[in-house]
Amino acid sequence: MKIFHLILLLSVSIFNVPKSVDEVLSAPEIERFTNHMSEVKNLLHSNHVYNSKIAFFVDMKIKSGKNRFFVYDLVNNKILDEGLVAHGSGSETGILGELKFSNEPNSNCTSLGRYVVGKAYTGMFGRSYKLTGLDETNCNAMKRAVVLHSYSAVPEEEQDYYISNSHGCPMVNENFFKRLQKIIDSSKSPIILNVYY
Repeated sequence: MKIFHLILLLSVSIFNVPKSVDEVLSAPEIERFTNHMSEVKNLLHSNHVYNSKIAFFVDMKIKSGKNRFFVYDLVNNKILDEGLVAHGSGSETGILGELKFSNEPNSNCTSLGRYVVGKAYTGMFGRSYKLTGLDETNCNAMKRAVVLHSYSAVPEEEQDYYISNSHGCPMVNENFFKRLQKIIDSSKSPIILNVYY
């Protein structure tokens, strides 16, 4: 595990300096993050098959033009990397800043909950990672083919307008995906991805 942690730090340090949560998030965002980080730590404490050093967090309350996908170092309590991530087109409510969520097939919605980042495969968006939902709110992830993948239309830099939508997948920028890929592929155990609102 020490080797993995070193690889992890090297892979992200080229791009970002680790930051504390309060350097990156606002007060309401910190409260949401802290609650969900505690849930993930409890899961990792009771289930030792998952990576206990690193986890991914996505705060869907943050608008899509802003960084809301966070790579978190659970040992040193630092945000190692962050990036833009799309939500599902079915999650749009027509009210600016409000999203809805669903676990139903063909809903094109984002599903909230904790996922296990699984095996890589090559699909229509290139390299992608299968996601298995651990909660009732996302247990259909495999059936819905909800996966972690990149897409060229997702910008790398933050912006004031909203980014393109997915069919329910957490879809990220290509360069950010490459950084995530290094972390996922060097991990000896599956990483938890927690999507919350």
